[in-house]
Amino acid sequence: MTVTQQMHHPDLNLLMDILPEESEVSDTGELSIGGVPVGELARQYGTPAYIMDETGLRRQIRRFVQGMKSRRPNSEVLFASKSLPCVAMYAIAQAEGLSVDVAGGGELMMALTAGVNPGNIYLHGNAKSDAEIQMALAAGIRAIIVDNFNDLDRLEAMATKKQHVLLRMIPGITPATHASQVTGGNDSKFGLPPADITRAIERIARHPLLYFEGIHVHIGSQVLETEPFAQAVKSVAEFGSFDTYDVGGGLGVKYTYDEIAPSVEDYLDTLTEAAARLLPAEARLIIEPGRSLVARAGITLYSVNTVKTTGKTFVAVNGGMADNIDIALTGQRYEAVMASKIGAEPTVVADVVGRQCESGDLMCADVPLADPQVGDLVAMPATGAYAYTLANNYNGACKPPVIFCANGSSTLAVARETYEDLLRTQQPALQRRW
Repeated sequence: MTVTQQMHHPDLNLLMDILPEESEVSDTGELSIGGVPVGELARQYGTPAYIMDETGLRRQIRRFVQGMKSRRPNSEVLFASKSLPCVAMYAIAQAEGLSVDVAGGGELMMALTAGVNPGNIYLHGNAKSDAEIQMALAAGIRAIIVDNFNDLDRLEAMATKKQHVLLRMIPGITPATHASQVTGGNDSKFGLPPADITRAIERIARHPLLYFEGIHVHIGSQVLETEPFAQAVKSVAEFGSFDTYDVGGGLGVKYTYDEIAPSVEDYLDTLTEAAARLLPAEARLIIEPGRSLVARAGITLYSVNTVKTTGKTFVAVNGGMADNIDIALTGQRYEAVMASKIGAEPTVVADVVGRQCESGDLMCADVPLADPQVGDLVAMPATGAYAYTLANNYNGACKPPVIFCANGSSTLAVARETYEDLLRTQQPALQRRW
């Protein structure tokens, strides 16, 4: 494809499919999220910034919660909170009827701080510490997902009151996704092989305070087909009859104009139809959406710092790998748009790059852009999942704020990290000892 062929802006409908649901474009081409123009957000909060469409997010949560209840009343939807672990998000999850899964002590503390009922919290993790197990037991959470026999050792020694547990089983399913996002293959670090499950169940049954509730599986993340989820149901059904079957999450989302992702309805139909055929009618079915709940609801807003042409044209923004490492980590592709010039005819095809000191800090390649200038705003859609989660301090970058927008107003959910925050944990340099 030649530069001339590339030099066109996408159909607005394609763009709206990956922007947050409550997005609008003004007559002048300025993007608004939840009724708040991006220029206003940039002036008030600075850039980079994670901007969340709260109304669209809540709507998506209800699609899952109500969709599951209507298809299988004895079911539960857990928010896979590693996708967006901030106190405000936990509070929204609680208010909208989601239970929560946490993967560590920090996530557990944020969930409890947000007011999530401990009876709605599940603890995951392949390497839980003594302290995390103790925190979960002390809080009285709903269930601990046992990943390995060391988990059982700790629970047997530390439990002082009744505790529900699930066992994570390796289902032997490898869906089509990035290798780093496959969690259900036979060589996965997560869970126990089926051959070890019976021995684990017998150990739990011998303990007076541990109650075995059922089996948990998870096949992977950013899965763009529904059939592997039916296979996940089959894998737990073949193992036996239990009170609860947790088939995890992993539903993929549309990140780019040409990507196709299953609808929530198709996903739920696939799962519940398989469950109706294969699982006991009275058994409880649990799912754990994360990315598919929050990804589309978020954009990351940047400012252009540099425009230059060497062997190609580069538009460098004031963020990068420090606020979205998913691109370098998994090869995930995103789109980028001039947030105040949407619909304008492109003048250049450029690589949108970050400010971190790595050639691999590529945000989006070969993007048609309308006259990019220093100070212009750039929006990257579909960054509501994992961008904030994986934010880091590479090159001394400060982590961006998280802002929720709804009905024409914005609310700061997570404050921007400052240089003072970075220095707070640093100790004076040690004197060299001779």
